Amino acid sequence: MMRVDWTDLDAFQDLPRLTGLALSPDGSRLVTSVASLDAKRQKWVTALWEVDPTGERPATRLTRSAKGEGGPVFTATGDVLFTSTRPDVDEPDDDAKSALWLLPPVGEARPVGTRPGGVAAPRPRGGHVLVTSATMPRAVTAEDDAAIRKDRKDRKVNAILHTGFPVRDWDSDLGPDAPRLLLARLGEPELTWQDLTPAPGRALDHAGYDITADGRTVVTTWRVAEAHGDNRMTLRALDVATGSWRVLADDARYEYGGLSGAAGLAISPDGSRVAVVRALRSTATEPPDNQVVVLALDGSGEQVVSGWDRWPTSLVWAPEGDALLVTADELGTAPVFRIALADASVTRLSTDAGAYTDLRVSPDGATVFALRSAVDSPPLPVRLDARAPGAPRPLRAPGDDVTVPGTLTEVSAVADDGRPLRSWLALPEGDGPHPLLLWVHGGPLGTWNAWSWRWNPWLMVARGYAVLLPDPALSTGYGLEHVRASWGDWGGATYNDVLRLTDAALDRDDLDRNRTAMMGGSFGGYMANWIAGHTDRFRAIVTHASLWRLETFGPTTDAAWYWQREMTPEMISKNDPSQYVDRIVTPVLVVHGDKDYRVPVGEALALWWDLCHRAEDPETMPHRFLYFPDENHWVLTPGHAGIWYGTVLAFLAEHVLGERGALPGALGVAQDTPTGQ
Repeated sequence: MMRVDWTDLDAFQDLPRLTGLALSPDGSRLVTSVASLDAKRQKWVTALWEVDPTGERPATRLTRSAKGEGGPVFTATGDVLFTSTRPDVDEPDDDAKSALWLLPPVGEARPVGTRPGGVAAPRPRGGHVLVTSATMPRAVTAEDDAAIRKDRKDRKVNAILHTGFPVRDWDSDLGPDAPRLLLARLGEPELTWQDLTPAPGRALDHAGYDITADGRTVVTTWRVAEAHGDNRMTLRALDVATGSWRVLADDARYEYGGLSGAAGLAISPDGSRVAVVRALRSTATEPPDNQVVVLALDGSGEQVVSGWDRWPTSLVWAPEGDALLVTADELGTAPVFRIALADASVTRLSTDAGAYTDLRVSPDGATVFALRSAVDSPPLPVRLDARAPGAPRPLRAPGDDVTVPGTLTEVSAVADDGRPLRSWLALPEGDGPHPLLLWVHGGPLGTWNAWSWRWNPWLMVARGYAVLLPDPALSTGYGLEHVRASWGDWGGATYNDVLRLTDAALDRDDLDRNRTAMMGGSFGGYMANWIAGHTDRFRAIVTHASLWRLETFGPTTDAAWYWQREMTPEMISKNDPSQYVDRIVTPVLVVHGDKDYRVPVGEALALWWDLCHRAEDPETMPHRFLYFPDENHWVLTPGHAGIWYGTVLAFLAEHVLGERGALPGALGVAQDTPTGQ
């Protein structure tokens, strides 16, 4: 076990962060990506590491560069493909685009494929590799693309002319380029790209795609524009030889690729079928619903293979083609399930409380490799039996297991309508009574079931707080009725469930009901705002990237087409937290990044003005606004993450513990500056 000083944010940030997993065709090699801080501690740099699938040998580092590497995948011949903005230079060019690199089993990595707009998400199959590349709409060739980019750069032009919606995505502006699918035959020193989608528009944003082993057919999700700014995700197949497209699935009731996008599509080993997560589109009165369907590539039929009350989030085929291995949220975990295609029966393979991602099945179909995390354990590679239930076997990886500074238990309750409620409770060491911090997750379709580097409760636990992580109505993993209970009624069942679980936690003798605080981000920030206007039971509230005025949020978010389905005038009137600003008496810390396009910063500005406008004496106003001009929805850079935690902890210390918390020095304010009166 690796011991960490959890009161030291630098020590926490020094922990290796694993993402992604790739398995060689013969099952003898595993590769993962490991992020660590650069020498200046200003950004995360990712390297590739090899993990022994047997669990016997320690992990070994494969790559090392100042730019980092990502997205490792294996070719059929056992080479590793990855993307990187190498070669290294003393002063990295921020405009550098990622290229495709190849690392043989023996020897040095070399670049094999470039494009002016970079390449991303390689998908090798057989002797081919499929990638996406951002390309200018007017460009026919790569040379055209490069010339247009150079002209814009030389003229210092960054203007974008839009012809439709969307125009933004999370923290990025869309355009003027757009993703295209490119195909190349492997084995050449420099790959020659075939442009499969010369004029896609925005159809390939967040696309999931795959290619048959013979390289003849490509299947991809395809975004189709609808009236009134809406759009839907369909499924298309391309005959590579003829360039002809055919529609595999297009139904206005569904989104193909699922709610999670690219993880929900895979072609069968024999190339005859494609499995895809299909999501029933939500309305103002009905929530979405995920299921797995298998479509014949020749158009001869469709099979719905999952009907149990869980939402599949990712899928892979068993090598025999007779089953699918999927992940889905379930009761505060995210297990691995096996769905037999013969009868659509579902078997849970992982028997522990882990959350699994990046499933990779061995060639003999006997073993599934994955990254496993939990609320109290960061992602690490493991192996499971792919055919029968069992416990995971950990593999040796950089960092090994981490010991958290406390214990994890559960708190349960019963909702007003009789639904069972559950939550995680992270407890500090010692008898207590400990102050309680209620932390509501975002989404709202989400759950507390996995490790989070960004929203980590153990940094709070190390400072003496017990942290309650509830899964109220709208949380995933508890069935459709749990989501439906608060659909269109955010301030109803979800609010009541959160308080019911808080009351259940405070019935414990080791928690102090007189020292409580509440915080949340995104939808959790919405709930923080709602709670602030409906109860004064908490001593402090932290609202991050939060929704405040629903009427302005809906049209200005990057995904306005989605929210227009749910945010009717009636829903807004019923659930808008800004209507209750006059009731707010609890000190509120408002946090927002200016580059947040999912919840635009205007929400925080409106909230802050509403709080300031009602302050009789600005000198004694208890509220504070932590603003990040260059951050997005999450606040990701190492330095700013430190500012975030430091400021939040100082605010909580003052209002919950009655102590003067030390503000981060990099804020540049006097250390005797109060975080609130």
